[in-house]
Amino acid sequence: MKSKYLFVFAVIFAVACKGRKEKEAPKQQGSSQQPVVVDVIIAQAQEVSSRVEANGTVVANEYVELRTEISGRLVYLNVPEGSYVQKGTVIAKINDADYVAGLAKSRAQLELAQKTEQRLKKLIDIGGLNQADYDVAVNQVSTLKADIGFTQAQIDKTVIRAPFGGLVGLRQVSLGAYLSPTTIIATIQQVDRPKIDFTIPEEYSELIHKGAAVDVQLDANSKSMSRAVIIATEPQVIQNTRNLKIRAVLQSGKVNPGAFVKVTVAANRSGKAIFVPTNAIIPDDKNKQLVLVKAGKAAFVNVETGDRQANNAEITKGISVGDSVVVTGVLFARPKAPLKVRSVKTLEQLNN
Repeated sequence: MKSKYLFVFAVIFAVACKGRKEKEAPKQQGSSQQPVVVDVIIAQAQEVSSRVEANGTVVANEYVELRTEISGRLVYLNVPEGSYVQKGTVIAKINDADYVAGLAKSRAQLELAQKTEQRLKKLIDIGGLNQADYDVAVNQVSTLKADIGFTQAQIDKTVIRAPFGGLVGLRQVSLGAYLSPTTIIATIQQVDRPKIDFTIPEEYSELIHKGAAVDVQLDANSKSMSRAVIIATEPQVIQNTRNLKIRAVLQSGKVNPGAFVKVTVAANRSGKAIFVPTNAIIPDDKNKQLVLVKAGKAAFVNVETGDRQANNAEITKGISVGDSVVVTGVLFARPKAPLKVRSVKTLEQLNN
């Protein structure tokens, strides 16, 4: 009798446990399928003027590091830091006492050699001297003249002058220092009408020609654009990046050499295109993907991109007008997993 009651109790306990598990199972299943909250944009075709953006660097119109050509002690220094100097202004001078003394010695020897040559010339005219002795005297005169020219050139090298008019940079040496050709005294550069060096992919080479105008954004915090005119293109494509190096001259605006700027080149074509934020694109080893909302679930599609703007990319293939493209919560979406749309954004809202 006791065993009978135990059997009935075990059956009732097993049925109760099974019912509890069946009730908990849907709850657990539902918790694993909680929809991911996302924001979307509606794909729209908009009128665009195709433009190519590139990074550029400002280069001074002229730039030189002032150095001495010969070694010696600095006896004169004129570096007006941050000021404009005219072409030919003496910036520094090296001690030239040794060269001046050597020049005086050579001139004295030359004077004697010339007198000797003149006396021998009279003797050779009357046949009182052979030609070889006279030639030695003439050669002595020529050698001393060459020595004088060399010494004078060395003296000239002791004076460092401004090669062009421009702004002088910071002084790097002090009066009395011993300088060598590797020592930088200061820099001088022309900052008016600076040059802009930038690179673009070689596929856009047909857009680049001498005299073409490009837009330059000098300040990242400002939307204003300045104009620059292309003056030259490096003939050889950079092999590592397959880009063309281009140089333009800024026509207006003020910017420091070495500064970073944005350059925009017009592609001379217009039309309609679908743009999405670049951070909504999922890069892959082989493909690029976007997440769409279809029937309340995530649908991953392969896409192809075209031109790029500052924060957006053109989608040339993979989506259609009217598709809901996920722009936030992309990393949490899973294929065919439920999505909950929180709001519909616009590209203007996302870029601000």
